[in-house]
Amino acid sequence: MKTVAVIGGGPAGLMAAEVMALGAEKGSMQVELFDAMPSLGRKFLLAGVGGMNITHSEPFDQFLSRYGSRAVSLAPTFSSFTPAMLREWVHGLGIGTFTGSSGRVFPSDMKAAPLLRAWLHRLREAGVRFHVRHRWLGWTNTGELRFATPAGELSQPFDAVVLALGGASWPRLGSDGEWVPILEARCQHECTEKSIAPLLPANCGFDVAGGWSGHLRTHFAGQPVKTIAVQFLDANGPMDSQKEARKGELMLSDTGLEGSLIYALSAPLRDAIAARGSVTILLDLLPDKSFERVLAEVSHPRGARSLSSHLQSRAGIKGAKMALLREVCSPEQLNAPATLAGMIKRLPITLVATRPIQEAISSAGGVRFEALDEHLMLRWVGKKTGKEAGRLPGVFCAGEMLDWEAPTGGYLLSACFATGRQAGQGALAYIKSLGER
Repeated sequence: MKTVAVIGGGPAGLMAAEVMALGAEKGSMQVELFDAMPSLGRKFLLAGVGGMNITHSEPFDQFLSRYGSRAVSLAPTFSSFTPAMLREWVHGLGIGTFTGSSGRVFPSDMKAAPLLRAWLHRLREAGVRFHVRHRWLGWTNTGELRFATPAGELSQPFDAVVLALGGASWPRLGSDGEWVPILEARCQHECTEKSIAPLLPANCGFDVAGGWSGHLRTHFAGQPVKTIAVQFLDANGPMDSQKEARKGELMLSDTGLEGSLIYALSAPLRDAIAARGSVTILLDLLPDKSFERVLAEVSHPRGARSLSSHLQSRAGIKGAKMALLREVCSPEQLNAPATLAGMIKRLPITLVATRPIQEAISSAGGVRFEALDEHLMLRWVGKKTGKEAGRLPGVFCAGEMLDWEAPTGGYLLSACFATGRQAGQGALAYIKSLGER
């Protein structure tokens, strides 16, 4: 009987295990799944807090575009396991789904735990064996997999392995990125340094230049700023508003900004900071009103009312929005109607750093698709020629440890499910090919 190891008990690893366990002929393969944590699917369960967003229902081409520069690499993956197919798979576990007003797809009860329980039951019934508190340490000199366990280190040979170890966000839930030096050490004698891209924060918050004042931190940190639009500047000025301006809400943090609107722009913001050291975003605090309308409102005589009362009454600006205006604007700007109207429509905030990757919702970087074959099996790239020089036989990668990133909205889980399925199919075909030799 052939044996295959799946390392990582998140959605990518569980999907790979399912594909192999259900796809193998009875008695021909044993699937063993290992995870460093005391239980499986911890980050998956966290993603379900507040509503389990499985995938998105938008048209396929638009869905694929959410993966940016990796859309081409992931196109075959999603073509063979579309969001609609993922939804049918969820239904097969006895879990209903519905589409929200934003197009996001959720389980009927909005929870992750029932889905995970049903899934683990199916895997146990299929013969998958689970091993928790088993931290992968790499390979022995003879090619066996090494694990640190409560009973001490152990090693075991396998015919194939699917690595689904996640990125480096939320390390307390198991995604700590410690696999990077292990994998680099395994193939550094044949691979180029470009085989693994550095892990970076994605869907993350940002620090503002100089930090917030004590007043804003004390009274407004943690508060949302709703119904605004954001645009950011490149070296030549405002970027294409049709391409980069986005409407939504963000959150004030102790050190800067976070929230859905910021997360959606985190990749270009992060890259701009890496290239230039900072980036300035422009907040439109009243995106549904024209500059002329705002100017008319703030120019209205306010009599004995304070500026805060006046702006709340005439323009609906209060709370966190008013705090931002006072944080950025000088007294002179606040008391000059034309200037104030301009700041309300284009309030500049300079960002200087991402928050640490440990705080990010997800991470970018990881094993590059150029270092993988069409089945997500690792291959070697020659240092001198840049062409394929060989393969790391039977080692497949899936999930967030691959070099892709996407916004929240079901895209993260969709890619984990789909690449897990692809790697599982690749490993299953590889194991079957061993029996034919």
